[in-house]
Amino acid sequence: MNSIKIILTGSTGMVGEGVLMECLDNPNISEILSVSRKPSGKKHAKLKEYLISDFLKIDPADENLKGYDAVFFCAGISSVGMSEEEYTVITHDMTLHFAKAVLSQNPDMVFNYISGVYTDKTESGKIMWARVKGRTENALRKLGFRAAYNFRPGFMKPVQGQKNVKWFFKPFISIFPVVFPSKSLTLHELGVAMINAVLKGYPISTLEIKDIKNLAL
Repeated sequence: MNSIKIILTGSTGMVGEGVLMECLDNPNISEILSVSRKPSGKKHAKLKEYLISDFLKIDPADENLKGYDAVFFCAGISSVGMSEEEYTVITHDMTLHFAKAVLSQNPDMVFNYISGVYTDKTESGKIMWARVKGRTENALRKLGFRAAYNFRPGFMKPVQGQKNVKWFFKPFISIFPVVFPSKSLTLHELGVAMINAVLKGYPISTLEIKDIKNLAL
């Protein structure tokens, strides 16, 4: 596989924007379909945008999603202030509905899901968001994709030129990677690792920080 076409979600968030920028610069990516509720604000010959107001209403027969090799699912939301039921709808239900829709159009595709450090694969721990993320990871692995990878990044340093970086995050950008190098990586590394997961594969489906760094080499 010399070049790949991908679907990317979350392009208006920090993680999604960083991964999108890496994909735009990477010669192994020939086309990107950004599926989002609002425009990314970026223009590029490789980039197409498909605006959808509600991911839970995506039609599995939607041919706009057809002809792609992989999904880079970077959409997500903080669980702060949310009930488990509310968080489950956005994090689990929306992701699974989207995954089933793209799989119906592309039965041989790879699904890369941005999860998080300390996600609970047992689905029974005390931390609400970790349980929900764990349920989502486990469900994605069972859908029948050619491969489904769960990426669990820690602190992520934005790539140069990013706009979607929260103000409260900026003071930690230069400090955290120095103080906690084993818990940090760059969005450049994450983007390259997600691309390489499609091109090269990886022996395990759940990638912690060290795995992401290794796959980015």
